[in-house]
Amino acid sequence: MVTLKDVARSVGLSVTQVSRALNDHSDVNEETRRRVKEAAGRLGYEPNISARKLVSGRSGIVALVDSKYPGLTSDFLFFEIVAGLSAEFSRRGMQFVLHVAEEDDDIIAVYQKLVGNGSLDGFVVTKPVLDDRRISYLASRKVPFVVHGRLPDRTDYPHFDIDNRFVAVDAVTRFLDLGHRRIGFINGIAHFTYSLARYAGYRETLSARGLPVDPALVRHGQMTEEFGYRSALEMLTAAADPPTAIFCSNVLIAAGVYRAASDCGLRIPADLSVIAHDDALPNTDPATFEPPLSVTYSPLSASWPPLAEYLTLAIAGQPLEEMQQVARHQFVERASTAPQA
Repeated sequence: MVTLKDVARSVGLSVTQVSRALNDHSDVNEETRRRVKEAAGRLGYEPNISARKLVSGRSGIVALVDSKYPGLTSDFLFFEIVAGLSAEFSRRGMQFVLHVAEEDDDIIAVYQKLVGNGSLDGFVVTKPVLDDRRISYLASRKVPFVVHGRLPDRTDYPHFDIDNRFVAVDAVTRFLDLGHRRIGFINGIAHFTYSLARYAGYRETLSARGLPVDPALVRHGQMTEEFGYRSALEMLTAAADPPTAIFCSNVLIAAGVYRAASDCGLRIPADLSVIAHDDALPNTDPATFEPPLSVTYSPLSASWPPLAEYLTLAIAGQPLEEMQQVARHQFVERASTAPQA
């Protein structure tokens, strides 16, 4: 096993100097830090967590905590988040761990236990909801954390988000400008803040054009192809006045909408226009749809570097204003929209 002494010997420095370089002490210049870390990586040095904690007061370990839920084991979006964050923290010489609690466990009690044992430097919080107890608890305990998303009424914490309200505004405005007035919306689970923001954008954009929201044209649920299919089928067959356009909160939902349209004998975009939000997930390329799907584009992977960076800064006690970002999407026009017939 490679030791700290081996790394020190390879760069001609003392063990103390090497330790301080690996732990990013401010009295070590950038060139020395780079040289030491390169040598450690080349030799395959893995720091002892207990020793690191003793020297720096930090373990180098951060966590994501979630509860079991139906479909967890097949939720590839969740595992894409875990894999992406794990790889990003690993690049920074940190360890990212996943803690999955039982479905009926009190999530705050889980956090209390993890915070109490002192083995973690901080947390990544995902899928925030209104009045999120996790955020309130971590903030009250002054535990470093970063949120993937944000609350509409509280932003005094590190976060990275996209402007989800504007995602919906953009999509619905494009439909309206094409003459559509019956616009469906198939959204994610209603209590997540990104879903609330998108629904607000949908509702406000219709209202600005003097159009009411028809509950028959709105669905909230798990963002799967099957949910998209069932929701679109209901809208297209059960509604007295079916939609001529549908906005989907992800590409999987849109795949279901395409299938439902086909089963109803409808052509996209001649009979039904479709736009989806694209997180750029593996195996869900909207350009391969027939016809190719127009999207509001914001790759999920673009959130890994800022989330890791902001949590690292929070752990180091940096100012809050350096750890907040709300990004905008890009619109990618393809062939799934047309003027209302």
